[in-house]
Amino acid sequence: MATLSSSIPAHLPTSPSDGIRTLARFGFAAKGVVYGILGALAVMAATNIDGGRTADKQQVLQTIQDMPLGRWLLGLVAFGLAGYVVWRLVQAIRDTEGKGNGAKGIATRIGYVASALGYAALAFVAGKAAFENTSADAGSGGTRQSMVAKLLEQPYGQWLVGAIGLFVIGIGVYQLIRAYSGSFAKHVNDSQLPAAQQRLVYRVGQLGYTARGIVWGILGYFLVRAALTANAQAAEGTEGAFDFLASLGQAPLLIVALGLVAYGLYMLVRAKYPILRGV
Repeated sequence: MATLSSSIPAHLPTSPSDGIRTLARFGFAAKGVVYGILGALAVMAATNIDGGRTADKQQVLQTIQDMPLGRWLLGLVAFGLAGYVVWRLVQAIRDTEGKGNGAKGIATRIGYVASALGYAALAFVAGKAAFENTSADAGSGGTRQSMVAKLLEQPYGQWLVGAIGLFVIGIGVYQLIRAYSGSFAKHVNDSQLPAAQQRLVYRVGQLGYTARGIVWGILGYFLVRAALTANAQAAEGTEGAFDFLASLGQAPLLIVALGLVAYGLYMLVRAKYPILRGV
């Protein structure tokens, strides 16, 4: 008697879930590349290698664009980031992580949507630069500060910007909690990696989440400062966060930079050994 698997024609198309898994893996890889280069540029700045300078994510895209075959590479990164956007939206809509419909669960799923929107903007910039051969980092800081300026002009604008700043600080605290509570271990412990390698990947992830937590906290501080002073210019981005760390000394910047490189490596491991629930 033929088995069920042998009776299924080999030419049948893959399921939508297979497509989502593939997009998610491309997304993890693209995110890993972006964070890896972001951290590497900051390491170069901290150690003054080759005139290194701090950068934000859009300047990372410009770095990719300036590489040999840069437009093609940037196009792949744009595709990968778009895949990550799809995965984040799937997480929010399908509740793949089982967060539920309570207040905490809804807040977490809204966070997935917010993450999707942020990476959608980055994917758009990367795609536009790749296909139109325009600069990938044009006006990134000015756009952010102009948005903050518009918010400050609204009724209770300072309160609104301040609330956003506190929310961003909360994201930073969440990243730190995630790093040391072990909650992200589920993305490693069920993988195909041997136990010893799982422990190594887990420690790399801890470093990465710690670095992200610190950077998010500084970005939130910038927004709170912008609210208190009613000055949109105070709302700096990742590059400003690195410069802030550099003002504290070489070591703080170097440690956080290496942490971001670690996060990039962690995301590349997740791309190769993905654990995707609910699809």
